[in-house]
Amino acid sequence: MDLSIIIPVRNEAANIGPLVQEIRAALDGRLDYEVIVVDDGSTDGTADVLRGMKREFVRLRVLRHVQRSGQSAAIRSGVKAARSAWIATLDGDGQNDPADIPRLWELARPTPAASLMIAGMRQKRRDTTVKRLASRIANRIRARLLDDGTPDTGCGLKLFPRALYLDLPFFDHNHRFLPALALRQGGKVQSIAVNHRPRGGGVSNYKVLDRLWVGIVDLIGVLWLKQRAVNPEVREE
Repeated sequence: MDLSIIIPVRNEAANIGPLVQEIRAALDGRLDYEVIVVDDGSTDGTADVLRGMKREFVRLRVLRHVQRSGQSAAIRSGVKAARSAWIATLDGDGQNDPADIPRLWELARPTPAASLMIAGMRQKRRDTTVKRLASRIANRIRARLLDDGTPDTGCGLKLFPRALYLDLPFFDHNHRFLPALALRQGGKVQSIAVNHRPRGGGVSNYKVLDRLWVGIVDLIGVLWLKQRAVNPEVREE
């Protein structure tokens, strides 16, 4: 299998069906892949939509958190269950474009499967003015402190080796710092311009101010981790 696609969702009944259909249109006949949707305790009709889709789409796997655990935990559950050595992640709100996945895969394929993370960089973001401004400020602060060379670490579209991800420190909200954590682990990060679209339906699960304050605390923690990283060169004698 070439690629496992992980989609964390919570209350995305309006978006998850069209998103999975777009993935099929982009990848069928081009890659051997699976789609793992991790339902993080949805309270709308998301679970019913996924059950219906599973009956006619054999590549779809569905995991469910009994209680809401957050996006980072949902990504981790999906990666741990994945059958491929390579992982692609997408947000479940439909704003990431599955048509970008083949291009990211072509960049990753020649790379040794232990080092490279490809991070999407959203072009012409289709979010509210407040959300775009908050993200711009957060990205500048993060880039200055962590020096991760990633203009848009918040983009949900990423592609990386499963083994690299599983070696990274895990904590709640670590999905916002994956490039910095990959670099800390001795990996490489490449940012690629990708499409960005308006939310298809439903309501965002995030509030700007909540993300801002939590992000500041997490940033301090990641900076601490970075300063204490040790990556010895190992040779077998």
